[in-house]
Amino acid sequence: MAAVLACGPGAALSHDAAGEVLGIRRRRAGLVDVTVPAGARRERPRIRVHRARLSQADVIRCHGIPVTGAVRTLIDLAHRLSAREVEAAVNEADKLGLIDPERLRQALDSREGQRGVTALRELLDRQTLTLTDTELERRFLPIASRAGLPPPETQCRVNGYRVDFFWPDLGLVVETDGLRYHRTPAQQAKDRLRDQTHTAAGLTPLRFTHGQVVYGTGFVETTLVAVVGRLTAAPTASP
Repeated sequence: MAAVLACGPGAALSHDAAGEVLGIRRRRAGLVDVTVPAGARRERPRIRVHRARLSQADVIRCHGIPVTGAVRTLIDLAHRLSAREVEAAVNEADKLGLIDPERLRQALDSREGQRGVTALRELLDRQTLTLTDTELERRFLPIASRAGLPPPETQCRVNGYRVDFFWPDLGLVVETDGLRYHRTPAQQAKDRLRDQTHTAAGLTPLRFTHGQVVYGTGFVETTLVAVVGRLTAAPTASP
């Protein structure tokens, strides 16, 4: 609060300092980040001053301190931090209920041109990408083919569940998840129940994210090759 007051009207805690107060960044020693209105000429010892236009929606009060909210803070951090550090901050914001990746992705649409938006959008696109069934098949089937798999049955029912891809002769079920970040406990429990049901029936369930299918094709292919090699070397069971 002392740093904000020292910087005068319109100032707000921001960047790493805001992340610390919001609980999405670990506390670090060093300068305190404060954003002041664009054009303001304010320099203070032990304060890192940033100049930018902050809208009313950008600023909240946390513990009584004017601080940039989760969306603005994550955008500012994305301009300065590595992708891994930003991903960790997004995860923490999600856990704390400050913002979820889907709402964050939508909030970026009105902030084109702001520094940090492009980097944050690229990170979110990899993790919150959702494909239609047709798009998913178009992207996944060539990977499966390169791994030596024949064409699968798609969108069929196995053990009472609709599955994305199924190879009856191998007893292999492949499912894809639309989101990596935001899976509620109820969704995770349902996924585990599906996988456990398939395993109890003698099948091998695999689960990939849509982001892996699009951006991690090498890993998906390598995993499929290893699993297919194991399945073809041992007897399989039918559902």
